[in-house]
Amino acid sequence: MPQGQYVNRRVQILMMEDSRSQARLMQEALAEAKVPNQLTVVPDGVEGLAFLRHEGIYASAPRPDVILLDLNMPKMNGHEVLVVVKSDADLRSIPVLVLSSSAADEDIQKAYDLHANCYILKPALLDDFIALVRAIDYFWLRTVTFSPHLKKRPSELAAEPVPFAPAGGTSAHFV
Repeated sequence: MPQGQYVNRRVQILMMEDSRSQARLMQEALAEAKVPNQLTVVPDGVEGLAFLRHEGIYASAPRPDVILLDLNMPKMNGHEVLVVVKSDADLRSIPVLVLSSSAADEDIQKAYDLHANCYILKPALLDDFIALVRAIDYFWLRTVTFSPHLKKRPSELAAEPVPFAPAGGTSAHFV
């Protein structure tokens, strides 16, 4: 089994998703797949960028190891988020995995043109979500070697309060 840099600690996941049911499905899949994580869910791109920039209530937010990005969100859609994240020298090295229900060629091509790291169609069933999470865990968290820019700041290595912690090492915070 590969031994990536996130194997022995909780992976920090930022999910930009306006559907609470989709966010809960991801949370359940992470728990079932036994991926130790801290999942933070924000409902739109504006909140997501505030989290990434440590603005306002997110001043002490950890740097995410990976971003799960929905395309169709209010206030700022996923394509607009990609433009900002991938043009920011401090953020561009964070892998952005687009999770969308859109199979439209235009959406897929635009996401890749804006430097999404991958484009994944959202599974409808929990079992398929679990399989997806296991694939993400195996490839993005255990196999890929990331840029040194993804390494944590010392202040981010301290234990953080966990607002919700179901079995399986998963915790989630919904904003």
